[in-house]
Amino acid sequence: MGISPVSIKQSAEGTGLNREISIPGFTKGVGLKDLAIMSRQMATMIGSGLSLLRTLNILAEQTENKPLAKILRQVRDDVETGISISGAFSKHSASFPPIMINMVKAGETGGFLDGALESIAANFEKEVKLRGTIKSAMTYPVIVLIMSLVSVMIMLIFIVPIFEEMFSGLGGALPLPTMILVYLSRSMIYVVPILVVASIGFSVWWSKNKNTDRVRRIVDPFKLKLPVFGNLLKKIAVARFSRNFANMIGAGVPILQALKIVGETSGNWVIENSLIKVAESVRQGQSISGPLMAQPVFPPMVTQMIAVGEDAGSLEMMLNKIADFYDQEVESSTEQLTAAIEPLMIAFLGVIIGGMVIALYMPIFSIASVVK
Repeated sequence: MGISPVSIKQSAEGTGLNREISIPGFTKGVGLKDLAIMSRQMATMIGSGLSLLRTLNILAEQTENKPLAKILRQVRDDVETGISISGAFSKHSASFPPIMINMVKAGETGGFLDGALESIAANFEKEVKLRGTIKSAMTYPVIVLIMSLVSVMIMLIFIVPIFEEMFSGLGGALPLPTMILVYLSRSMIYVVPILVVASIGFSVWWSKNKNTDRVRRIVDPFKLKLPVFGNLLKKIAVARFSRNFANMIGAGVPILQALKIVGETSGNWVIENSLIKVAESVRQGQSISGPLMAQPVFPPMVTQMIAVGEDAGSLEMMLNKIADFYDQEVESSTEQLTAAIEPLMIAFLGVIIGGMVIALYMPIFSIASVVK
């Protein structure tokens, strides 16, 4: 047609009805399970002799997670231009955790990339299993709590006004529990909108601020002091610390760098702050176990086993044993917690609903005397 292009730019993926629509909060991201599968497959292909570019190309084509496939294509393009795989991963730090980037970097440098990826896959698989255990333990009480709240709201909004109208026609004074229930029912017209708006506002604020230091340094210590769940959360944090630290040491990551990364991935500000102090002591020439003993968040058994591992030159093995022990402790604790919570939640639901029913029927008991 005799037309020359003046500028060329890549169009968005898909056009019109074929274009992908992403809704904030509902779009699937890159999870640990996806990274575990990717790392395992990548280790197998590299160990079999496939080139890195071909491996990345295959992974980008066969992964079912679309955001991860898009990232892998970008990583492949970066590697093709001469960037290292760890450098390409670091461009997507929102999807690839620091522990993964640094272990890949150590494996790249030491010539055991497939072994590093195997360690990453095993680490993420155990983390996914740990999260699944906690989630399954919390599912039942959360569902029962939601059901009880919904039942209470339905009774206050729809059932209590019917009884109130009936009682007003009979005359006489209502019992105190019934009067409280009627008052709560009348206030629902104001309380429900306020609760909805407050819940939405808190959710938005929490999603933006939950990872900031000023929030974490208040919330995380409070979590560890909770009556029943605090001990469980501490066990989870110690298991995560031990497993991540063992993998970092096994991959050849320097101790100071490993302590910093393990603190960031521990999931608790108390652990992270403690490891910053430990890293500072190690930088001054001290051992790891000595400064750890001064941090109350780490149980004595953990610090003693780390001390033995340091003396015997088997720190990685000791850390793995600590991680396995606390994984079993978390699993056992969650099973006991679930067994204890089930009857408690049933009793809680019975008291709430039963109390409201009794409060509604108390005036009926005095109807005969009122009629006379």
